[in-house]
Amino acid sequence: MTNKTYDAGVKDYRQLYWEPDYVPKETDLLACFKIVAQEGVPQEEAAAAVAAESSTGTWTTVWTDLLTDMEYYKGRAYRIEPVPGDDTAFYAFVAYPIDLFEEGSVVNVITSIAGNVFGFKAIRSLRLEDIRFPVAYVLGCGGPPNGMQVERDIMNKYGRPMLGCTIKPKLGLSAKNYGRAVYECLRGGLDFTKDDENVNSQPFMRWRQRFDFVSEAVHQAEAETGERKGHYLNVTAPTVEDMFERAEYAKAKGMRIIMHDYLTGGFSANTSLANWCRKNGMLLHIHRALHAVLDRNPYHGIHFRVLTKMLRLSGGDHLHSGTVVGKLEGDREATLGWISLMRDSFTKEDRSRGIFFDQDWGHMPGLFPVASGGIHVWHMPALTAIFGDDAVFQFGGGTLGHPWGNAAGATANRVALEACVEARNAGRAVEREGKEILTKAAEHSPELKIAMETWKEIKFDFDIVDKLS
Repeated sequence: MTNKTYDAGVKDYRQLYWEPDYVPKETDLLACFKIVAQEGVPQEEAAAAVAAESSTGTWTTVWTDLLTDMEYYKGRAYRIEPVPGDDTAFYAFVAYPIDLFEEGSVVNVITSIAGNVFGFKAIRSLRLEDIRFPVAYVLGCGGPPNGMQVERDIMNKYGRPMLGCTIKPKLGLSAKNYGRAVYECLRGGLDFTKDDENVNSQPFMRWRQRFDFVSEAVHQAEAETGERKGHYLNVTAPTVEDMFERAEYAKAKGMRIIMHDYLTGGFSANTSLANWCRKNGMLLHIHRALHAVLDRNPYHGIHFRVLTKMLRLSGGDHLHSGTVVGKLEGDREATLGWISLMRDSFTKEDRSRGIFFDQDWGHMPGLFPVASGGIHVWHMPALTAIFGDDAVFQFGGGTLGHPWGNAAGATANRVALEACVEARNAGRAVEREGKEILTKAAEHSPELKIAMETWKEIKFDFDIVDKLS
């Protein structure tokens, strides 16, 4: 027992966890929270309370505080900034020593930083805006099983974005009809087709039968086109054991890529699956189902840029990113910010894109952003300009809704993409000249011409809920 004494009263968080003179270390994990404090609670006290409750703090002094080095292990609120244009909220920056987190465990990180503190009474609302992972922590995580360059080699696709399609209707097709739809899309010119996020093993289409018919479709399309093809077989399952059974069966059927819903499936399952993919040479497509429950409210939850970083560490070769131009929520500059977090080896702080910290990814490879949600051929010029080559453009209704069928819809997408890439490579301003580029290409492609006529009036012009401050 120590001879030190302590005061068994209510802790003064501001005195213990607010350190405006603290200079973060390279090994510190840094977090930025957007806070709206309860009325009468000073900003410094609210920030300190968040630092305390997400690290070593509890509401009262306890004698076991004297049995460890609290000065070393505690989180520190070290900076407060106003939120531009919003006098109700402020940004609080907190530094955590790296020893607070289990090596290679994104589960432990998110449990610690976004755990009980979100229910803390002194806080009216709380949002985790960004995290800086020290490179020492990054190097302890597996990351993407393959990465962009390895995937391009596996798929033999270079010099352009890749094209995908989500099979629709997402629920209700028999396995045989589902496989037929996959075949038509792939033979028409797509690189990938995809299970949707809620396609698992329902009574109308059990997973094993789907895998059988889909693998047959992929192999047949490859034989006819001479191109490598893939279908994202969703292995998300009720249990981890079921998940691995499905992954092993996909491998046995000669498939190159599988899929996981990483938020609903959980980070532990996702990390295990990524490790399996790395050992077995399988690509891993990640769907972000559930993300908007966590990230869309600008005052509460976890921003998608944080969920992006967590996935890159946990492991995935693709991640749905939003499209900017489609039917789903996504500010353009913010989307460009998290696309950078997916692909780049080093991301600089850039408040214009919502990035609060420099992030060094060390030798960890990047992953492909997947633009998916309400896109069609008229969006191709903007998608090419926004995403560049290292992306997957994933159409659903924008392929299967073609009046001449799935193969024609796939051909229209492929012709539109290649026309935009060729124009860009020639130095043209693709986004500005998109209509002219597509119209010219349609002179030689009746499939593209009909697609342009079908979707010429379709737009998704709604206000963005979660705008950059």
